[in-house]
Amino acid sequence: MFRTWHGEERALDPGALDAFRTALQGEVRTPGDAGYDEARAVWNGTIDRHPALIVSAQTVEDVQQVVAFAQQHEIRLAVRGGGHNFAGHSTYDGGIVLDLSPMRQLQIDPARCLAVPGPGLCWADLDAATQQHGLAVTGGQISHTGIAGFTLGGGMGWLARQLGLTIDHLLAADIVTADGTLRRAAPDADVDLYWAIRGGSGNFGVATSFTHRLQPAGPEVSVYQLAFPIEAAAPVFPEAEKLLEASPPSLSATFVFLTIPEGVPADALMLVSTASSELAVQSFARFRRLGTPVFEETVRVPYTALQRMLDQVAAPGLRYYGRGNFLDTLDPLVIEPLASAYLEAPSPQSLVLFVRLDGAVATVPPAAMALAHRNRPWAVTALAI
Repeated sequence: MFRTWHGEERALDPGALDAFRTALQGEVRTPGDAGYDEARAVWNGTIDRHPALIVSAQTVEDVQQVVAFAQQHEIRLAVRGGGHNFAGHSTYDGGIVLDLSPMRQLQIDPARCLAVPGPGLCWADLDAATQQHGLAVTGGQISHTGIAGFTLGGGMGWLARQLGLTIDHLLAADIVTADGTLRRAAPDADVDLYWAIRGGSGNFGVATSFTHRLQPAGPEVSVYQLAFPIEAAAPVFPEAEKLLEASPPSLSATFVFLTIPEGVPADALMLVSTASSELAVQSFARFRRLGTPVFEETVRVPYTALQRMLDQVAAPGLRYYGRGNFLDTLDPLVIEPLASAYLEAPSPQSLVLFVRLDGAVATVPPAAMALAHRNRPWAVTALAI
């Protein structure tokens, strides 16, 4: 049974479904087909839904056919790139899942510093290809995240302070809109759509290709991690914030509430510098005066290794629930209750993440594209795992 836009269940004429299958190059799976259960799974193990159809698109024409079919029959349509949406927006019970993962085309033009990836790629794919030329674009902090949803939603990553958000480097995208039309969104083509897709998430169509501007980055970065007892978070985080404000944009930071391997809740600073090894160590040194850490480590790693550093923390199939907001400052009045709440978290895998923005993120006018909040220096996510 198919679920319509209005929530009604409706059977579909078998002849219409057969004609639909015939028109596609990609594979169509229905409940009971081989591989259906594997194909319906998404990253968040909490989400357990049963679409009526899962279509693995191979071409832009496939995407257009699926969108047109869903329109014609008023069937709910979900679009899946990497499938990392916390709330499971990439799948519906009784709906059609348009799976873009086979569309993994990628072109790199190192001379012009451009990447043209397909919507089925994840950040590990794009990072590996661009790093062969010493280039990168701000990518996700989890390498198995899909590039499509991440890009359209804004794109906060390790390089945000230095390079800005992913959408700040999105030069164009090919979009199939709800009427099945393929449109080019760029500064000189369909400018309203170009404005909307940069931060408007997946609300304006199905992206079938992107054009990202690349920047020199890597091949290695310095990573400094230090952790303190979580009871020290209220004084440590504001002091670390002051040090960060006085640091160059080449220094990125994510502050975390986590449980260290010894089973002790802690507040941790994860600092990443793209500067030379010597300058990075100088940047890190000032943070040592915050107190006596329970854990401390400095490593020099490939940029691609940095992008994979949290992959197991956010492994596919675990059960996730997250809520987020923006903060103007790490005020103890905010940090203390969050730290107290974390102490009561039943799962030691749970995290609270404070990602520092500012720097290049704040240089873009808030009205330049759909994503606002550029004047908010912290993005906080409470993540139950």
